Amino acid sequence: FLDERLRLCAHTLPAAEERLLAMTAALGETPANIYVALTNADMPWPTITLHDGRTLRLDQTGYQRGRQFADRGDRERVFQAFWNAFSGYEQTLGVALYGQLQRDRMLARARRYDSSLAASLDRDGIPLAVYETLIEEAEKGLPTLHRYLRLRARLMGVEQLKAHDLYAPVTQASPQFTLGEAEQAVVAATAPLGADYVQALTHGLNMSWMDSESRPGKRSGAYMMGSIYGVHPYVMMHFNGDFDSMSTLAHEWGHAMHSHLANRHQNFLNAQYAIFLAEVASTVNERLLIDHLLEQAGSDDERLFILNEAIESLRGTFFRQAMFAAFERDVHGRLANGEALTGADFSRLYLALVRRYLGHDEGVVDIAPAYGIEWAYIPHFYYNFYVYQYATSIAAANLLADQVNTGERAAQQRYLALLRAGGADNPYRLLKDAGVDLATPAPYRSLIRRMDRLLDEMEAIVARRGL
Repeated sequence: FLDERLRLCAHTLPAAEERLLAMTAALGETPANIYVALTNADMPWPTITLHDGRTLRLDQTGYQRGRQFADRGDRERVFQAFWNAFSGYEQTLGVALYGQLQRDRMLARARRYDSSLAASLDRDGIPLAVYETLIEEAEKGLPTLHRYLRLRARLMGVEQLKAHDLYAPVTQASPQFTLGEAEQAVVAATAPLGADYVQALTHGLNMSWMDSESRPGKRSGAYMMGSIYGVHPYVMMHFNGDFDSMSTLAHEWGHAMHSHLANRHQNFLNAQYAIFLAEVASTVNERLLIDHLLEQAGSDDERLFILNEAIESLRGTFFRQAMFAAFERDVHGRLANGEALTGADFSRLYLALVRRYLGHDEGVVDIAPAYGIEWAYIPHFYYNFYVYQYATSIAAANLLADQVNTGERAAQQRYLALLRAGGADNPYRLLKDAGVDLATPAPYRSLIRRMDRLLDEMEAIVARRGL
């Protein structure tokens, strides 16, 4: 704790200047506040008529539901209406995001950083090489992503995917599980982490450190409360019996065990871990659950479902978040070079990027120009280089899971030491000590190789079916 405070002294200003910056804090929140108010309260959402005569109001919840419809025509209507709604506010949304970039740049310069990116990374002492290597390796892995997207087109029976096909179902419906079955599966899946971890997890489940029932008035989503030192963590979620619920249970209990072990082994000042580490422990549990379910799966239908879920997780958490990170780096860099950016500029830059990642020019996914406005849908662009941590976390989790799955006690102990360490050291160094150096290509290339292996089996199943 003290080492980190001392490290940041070089960017701490004299008292009068710190006071002045503090006075601007509320002003600096204005761009994000405008974005939230506009997209959550003021924007009028369209209502569309589906192929069967039903209607759907396309607010953000309606969009997330509608993009998964089985009917392709309905999905196309959803996309057209939803993105047209955002396009009508492109100029205002552009002003808000540009204001956020200016705010981040001002604070970085005031604290004597070379860039907004450097200022953001330095909060946790993350080397710039982590960010740069992530994007470089993600873009080298695009052929694997394109391989999956072509397979997705085959499964959907279409010649070429369009943007509105990216979230459509391609396998059987999710199997159903009771809460007890899901808990048993998660406990069994974490066996490679050792008896102490399994015992702590089982104790938490038996002691009801979780509220999983859906009921009126309960907050939506899933989250873990573990920041109160000396008090056991508590998981809040809505369990509905499908695979996503089981995976969420594994994820949130990964967070819970991280907090539980850190609080047991660290003092108050060092127990709280950085966001850079937070998603690693949760994603390790998701990966171990996938491995366990694949071991248990008996039929091709079961395996195809699980394989597709695993690959979709890699697509959404690694490639998509790395793409967002590349967009942030680009627009912040352009501002630093003196460019004045508008909403139309953001749409143009984002469209070029999403087309590159999804293989538009290679004929993989046809991305219409209207999809360029998607940048305005992503609230994380107001968090100053936050999203890259989702991509680094899944890369780290993948490599850590590979290591503990070997059965080597040393790998297991390195991982448990990482969880117990909490925030006792710089998060980059803690991961490096556990066997993962995110400033090198190795973790990212390991993840791409895993995705290729999953695709090998998925393609074999599809071939057996004659698709």
